[in-house]
Order: sequence, then structure tokens, then C-alpha cells
Amino acid sequence: MRTTTGWQSLDPATNALTRVTIERRDLRPDDIAVRIDYCGVCHSDLHRIHGMLGEKDLVPGHEATGVVVAVGEAVTRFAVGERVAIGTIVDSCGQCAMCLAGQENYCYNRATTTYGGTDRVDGTPTKGAYSREYVLREKFAFHLPDGLDPAAASPLMCAGVSVWEPMRAAGVGPGSRVAVAGLGGLGHLAVKLAAALGAEVTVLSRSTAKEPDARRLGASDLLVTTDDAQVSAATGRFDFILDTISGDHELTPLIGMLGLDGTLCVLGNPLLTGPRLWELGAGRKKLTSSGTGGLRQTAEMLEFCAEHGITADVEVLPSSKVETALNRLATGDVRYRFVLDMSDLDTPAA
Repeated sequence: MRTTTGWQSLDPATNALTRVTIERRDLRPDDIAVRIDYCGVCHSDLHRIHGMLGEKDLVPGHEATGVVVAVGEAVTRFAVGERVAIGTIVDSCGQCAMCLAGQENYCYNRATTTYGGTDRVDGTPTKGAYSREYVLREKFAFHLPDGLDPAAASPLMCAGVSVWEPMRAAGVGPGSRVAVAGLGGLGHLAVKLAAALGAEVTVLSRSTAKEPDARRLGASDLLVTTDDAQVSAATGRFDFILDTISGDHELTPLIGMLGLDGTLCVLGNPLLTGPRLWELGAGRKKLTSSGTGGLRQTAEMLEFCAEHGITADVEVLPSSKVETALNRLATGDVRYRFVLDMSDLDTPAA
């Protein structure tokens, strides 16, 4: 077995993680070992640390960048020293209709998640990238394009592809009228990506406080959702609305802003109760959601981001400050994504 060091949640009542030694498997023929340099802090990490899925003793982390340090004997796509990105899934059955369609994230036999999952070969629990080394199949690793800063690129592997895939599925491009509800970790990347795709982008927010940021990120307008007059004037205005709001909220006002055949994609809080069907029927509107991305779409997103110079707006903290990051994330005190620098794990624990 290989060993490394990482941060584990031992008490779901707190955001304090404990530095521990982690066992990684010896490399299988198609495995690579990656030194994790940076890992983004996702809101889902916070939820799962606190037991959303009933898990215990998690090592979180599923948006990471690093460098290959070892390869299995059958590896052909990577060499030692190459830059790598790791996302939310590290295996799938490879045989079901979803996998064959390049949507491994929707594997009918359950994709293996980067943490909190079950290894398909030996049945051990997967432990995430809040650690200094990760071992995975080369098929599920991605080349990190030259020119992308590894710290700022790490959130692309969850937040980025989570907004990219539904926009591509909806055909967002030149002439599209897109609204992004919520300007946070997902929302700020959605604005950047939609604008780069050629869409006319509006941010939906409860106040004008983030209007300068919205315009800097590429939006042409900000609509204040607490202003009834602005909401009423926006009836039928948008072709596609990406809802990244994490808290409970009503979907009816957003549906009202959709035009004929418009789509509302709910990402931030997919546990929300759905609308009454007649609200969708008045205009053939569509309500959908999405879950991260498949291998093909993720690779395409990374190349698109490299071509357009798109990364997340990040605040980088040493990994020893993970509790600080989680506490501030819980209160919304971040613009727009925390990233942990894992290099401090090379220093012996105090």
C-alpha cells in the first residue's frame, strides 16, 4: 500500500478536520498516482461532512489539480511530471447506455465518486483530494491545459463542469438570452462561460451589491429579484435560466421569466419541491437539473477554458486552514471559491 497525508472529518457536528495518514492502493496497471497540489472547497463538501448522505469519517475533495508522480505498467495517456486535473468521479461500469454515451456521471450502475464512494475492484471506500496524493484510473484523469493556473483551475472540475454541461445541452450560444440566479461558486463560472459562448447574460440577484462583479465577469445586466417591477418586466425574457442558489427559494418567479420553450435548470438546490405543472405548460417550458459532467464534456470544458482564459476567482489558503474555509463558506464569506494549497502537508505535523 501507498501512504499519504490528508484531512478527515471525524465529527459531523463540526467543521474541524483532523490530519491523518491515508492508505492508497498500490498502482494497478491502468492507474496513475497524482501529487495533489490544489483542491477546491465545494459546498457539497460542507453538506456531506455534516452527514447529508449519512456518511462518516470522510476525506473530502473532488476538484483537484496536481502532477503525476507514478504510472502503472499499462498507462499510455500520462507520464510522470505531467499536469493533471481530477474531478468528481473516478470510475464507472463502462458498459451501460450512459457510459457508452460519454455520460459516465450518470452511470446506471453508479459511478464511483472521488470520495465517499466504493472502489469497484476491492470494495474499499474512496477518500478524496483533501490529501497530498491520489490514485485513480488514467481514464478518469484529465490533462490540465498549459496556461491554466492550477489553483484557479481546480474548481473547474466540479463547479465549472456542473454549469458547462447543462448549458451545452441547452444549446447556449450566440443569440441566447441567459440568466444566472445566484452569483457564487457555480454562478460566477456560469457567467464567464455563458458570455464566452456568446450569450447575452443577466445575473439575477436580491440586490445591486454584486452588479460590479457581474459586469466584470461578463454579464450585460443585473436584475434585482426583490423588485417586483423588474421581475414583472422580465416576463418571457430568457431562453435559459441557470439556478445556482443553494438555499430554499421559490421557482415560480424564475419560470415566469422564461420565454417559449425556455429551460430552467436547478443546480444549487435540487431538493427543492417542484412547481405546479401548469406553470410549465404555459409556454412549453422545461424544468431540469444536472450532475457534474461526463469525461468527454469535462475535457471539452477544460480546452474551452484554456482557449478563453477562464478560471475561477479563488482565495487560496494553506490546507491547515480547512476549518476556516468551511466556516466562512457556511456563512457565504467567499468570492468566489476557496482552494486549499496542499503543499503544507509535506511539513511534519506539529
